[in-house]
Amino acid sequence: MRYWDASALVPLIVSESATVQVRSCLVEDTEIVTWAWTRVEIASAVERRTREGLLTRPQRREVLDRLNTFAATWDEVTEVLAVRSRAALLLGRHPLRAADAGQLGAALLVHEQLAAPLRFVCLDRRLGVAAELEGLRVAEFSG
Repeated sequence: MRYWDASALVPLIVSESATVQVRSCLVEDTEIVTWAWTRVEIASAVERRTREGLLTRPQRREVLDRLNTFAATWDEVTEVLAVRSRAALLLGRHPLRAADAGQLGAALLVHEQLAAPLRFVCLDRRLGVAAELEGLRVAEFSG
């Protein structure tokens, strides 16, 4: 099982330089678990690309439809209070943004509940370093 941060899921929905590498990671293990707030983070990335002119309005609608279809296939961590308490502690230990601390808090919650090691999939270097320092195995991507 792998925990997927929003940064690694975006290239599965919008074509970008990391799309091929992230898709190969998904082929190896199709089970995705992520935080309940991930859809909002991805929608934010789509809307930002639209505002910047990187996506047209019709492309935006297509990508958001793809997001909704894809999101229906993954499992979400919904224990907000448990994630919030972990995220608050993580902010004191690592230079993370609030949403990233939430992602890592959710991943740590899943990790605590598993008997097997949890692989953390993300493209955000700072978040990946924090995840490693917290004892998670972070998926490696070149480039």
